[in-house]
Amino acid sequence: MNLISCEKLEKSMVEIQFSIDADTFKKAVNNAFKRESKKYAIPGFRKGKAPRSMIEKMYGADIFHYDAVNDLFPEAYEAAVKEAKVDVVGRPEPEVVSMSEADGAVLKVKVAVKPEVTLGEYAGLNVTKKVKTVEESQVEAELKRMQDRNGRMLTREGATEDGDTVDIDFEGFVDGTAFEGGKAEHYSLVLGSHSFIPGFEEQVVGHAAGEEFDVNVKFPEEYQASELAGKDATFKIKLHEVKYKELPNLDDDFAMDVSEYDTLEELKNSIRKGIEDNNEKMADQQVENDLIEMVVNNMTAEIPQAMYDERIEELVQDFQYRISQQGLKLEQYLQYMGMNMDQFKAQFAEQAEKQVKMRLAMEAIVAKEGITASDEEFDKEVQRIADAYKMEADKVRSIVNEEAVKADLAVNKAIDFVKEKANVTTETVSDETAGQE
Repeated sequence: MNLISCEKLEKSMVEIQFSIDADTFKKAVNNAFKRESKKYAIPGFRKGKAPRSMIEKMYGADIFHYDAVNDLFPEAYEAAVKEAKVDVVGRPEPEVVSMSEADGAVLKVKVAVKPEVTLGEYAGLNVTKKVKTVEESQVEAELKRMQDRNGRMLTREGATEDGDTVDIDFEGFVDGTAFEGGKAEHYSLVLGSHSFIPGFEEQVVGHAAGEEFDVNVKFPEEYQASELAGKDATFKIKLHEVKYKELPNLDDDFAMDVSEYDTLEELKNSIRKGIEDNNEKMADQQVENDLIEMVVNNMTAEIPQAMYDERIEELVQDFQYRISQQGLKLEQYLQYMGMNMDQFKAQFAEQAEKQVKMRLAMEAIVAKEGITASDEEFDKEVQRIADAYKMEADKVRSIVNEEAVKADLAVNKAIDFVKEKANVTTETVSDETAGQE
């Protein structure tokens, strides 16, 4: 491969032109003939037995040239990019300029590259850290959740009440005809959860285990199944069992049963401290987000769409991996959600744009400030990954790309740099005040 030129175009695109020498191209053409010749039918010859000259005469003199270009392109393109010293993103758009066995091949590609970033202000930024106060209602709400988690289910004798859990069979009918998806046996339903059609749960309240009765409802006009939307329906119900939750008393005994504390007051203080710590972390994270947004808004760069598209693909692949761990395929998920792939990808567009811009801004700070990640920091990161995935550190080290990991660490250090240099003013706010902003 011989690099001929690398020309900068608009919108962070470049055009790279390079050549492949005649000997290399000729060998590739011959190899392509040997591999592909059996695909072509020539009268008087069995497939794969016709001479090359006959195939070229019938199908064109350059019939194997394009196969040769396809074979040689990946390695030649990679070498050209390396020699041109450009950081490409996205897929190249290749074009054959010329090709012959006598002279070799000349190719050119248009491809997006990482843009040049001009940083604005990024050190000494002014930001307000807003820390929410702990409301007693939050402490009480958490106590209620703990009380509910530690309740015990008992069988109710007599009529059901709101909040009870019932075990029912049901079958739905519209105009006297059962409809698809309207039947279930031993379905567990919490009355008052509003998980069924409006009016359904309310009509179960007051009935006792062993009863069979009808529930009459009207499907909402905007119901997802259009064939049922706005229609009157009757559900035939058989009530098998009714359970209610008996809650423990909120006292010192409760505190000792559910925690390491001896009194309810100590448990409340622990809950309060946990909320305070969480509020502090959330405020710190918001400060980081605000600072990154400022840095991004202060920079200028012509970011190619290819970078956003590439990040969207990575986010999709990450999502696909996570749901695969639950035994679900992406195609199934899209079917359940009633989306096609384009609609699904569109959901990641805003997230991808923010992440790409943040990365470019922080990489620019890394370069300008000479920020690097040390070998010791790399070793700590390898150990963190090993602990997270329950793997041996040496195994992780053999899998990860050290240069890429160090680049990520450097970006994180750039974020820390921006935070350390910022002028942070702390302000305490209530939930009500925060909600008004």
